[in-house]
Amino acid sequence: MKITKLKTLVVNAEMRNWVFVKIETDQPGLFGWGEASLEWKTRALVGALEDFEVMVVGEDPRNIEHLYQKMYRQSFWALGVIGMSAISAIEQALWDIKGKDLGVPVFELLGGKVRDRVRMYTHLGGGNMKAVYDTFSVEPLIELAKNVIDKGYTALKVVFVPYSKTIEGRSKVKQFANMFGKLREAVGEDIDLMVDFHGRTTPAMAIQYINAIEEYHPFFCEEPVRPENIDSIKMVTDNTKVPIATGERHVSIYQYKEIFEKNAVHIIQPDLCHCGGLWAAKKIAAMGEVYNMGVAPHNPLGPVANAVALHFALSTPNFLIQEDMLTDVPWRWDVVETEITSKNGYWNVPKKPGLGIEINEEEAKKHPFKQEFVHSNTIRDEDNAILDW
Repeated sequence: MKITKLKTLVVNAEMRNWVFVKIETDQPGLFGWGEASLEWKTRALVGALEDFEVMVVGEDPRNIEHLYQKMYRQSFWALGVIGMSAISAIEQALWDIKGKDLGVPVFELLGGKVRDRVRMYTHLGGGNMKAVYDTFSVEPLIELAKNVIDKGYTALKVVFVPYSKTIEGRSKVKQFANMFGKLREAVGEDIDLMVDFHGRTTPAMAIQYINAIEEYHPFFCEEPVRPENIDSIKMVTDNTKVPIATGERHVSIYQYKEIFEKNAVHIIQPDLCHCGGLWAAKKIAAMGEVYNMGVAPHNPLGPVANAVALHFALSTPNFLIQEDMLTDVPWRWDVVETEITSKNGYWNVPKKPGLGIEINEEEAKKHPFKQEFVHSNTIRDEDNAILDW
């Protein structure tokens, strides 16, 4: 069996452009899908995928690890998030092909299932961009949170951490704590609440913010500081009692090394569309298992990414909970045909071979590439200085 072609399909989904990858083979009707969606870098990513096509055409798609090694090591230059996202999508598509060829779901090829369903959480509005990133007052926060719970979810993430300078005064800390306290009061004790700090704060401010909400028992606080400095993340972990998570912007097993060696967090969050794909994520999870870390993969992306995450979660023992954004656009399930189902905040076990999804290419073409809104460009301090989004 040989790979004959790599195709990209870009679908504008408002908050981001989904980048789907189709790997075709010389076996009639046998192909695989992957996803490489990367906010605000779509053009560069499509170019990177075209560059990788010459490395995979003519190869046997069933040799997944061999092809990963070829793309990663024979690129020569160190690969950042664009290169690793391209590899991730190709790698996912190879698993899809292998599962279809053998007639089994992908999770069966990853060691089989270790659980019978997969717990999910979502964001305000189910992933609607304005709801996720622009909810900074109590009333809409509570209304949106209750809407999520009414859909059966038992866990919810919020992103209302103030945009912060190196040090902020007491008012922002009080504002943040008040919102979280009101949210906890509204949803009750049985709903797990997570806070995504989005790397907006310094260790000094993250510690103040997290300690201010400790009494409300957040499930975890995510990416409290920017990801470059692992000692800064560990400083937060060492000075708070709430579980700390990070990892979405670490894009290879090597970038996780320092996190593990320093026991810097409690939960790791590889993104299977950026970290190298399914097998790379399994390696990262196994490393985390040694350090008693849970895995809560990052995934605010499209429907192929959802399917990939499901197979990972079903087969990974230290998996904790899975992010989704299933209602980011109302036509999501027109673009993707699948028998994968969810109920009461859990994904069910898929039965179809491969990843269990197919892209309806005609429907996808109804939503061509469009320059998405670069939300981070709007974030400024009062004096117009750049702050982290």
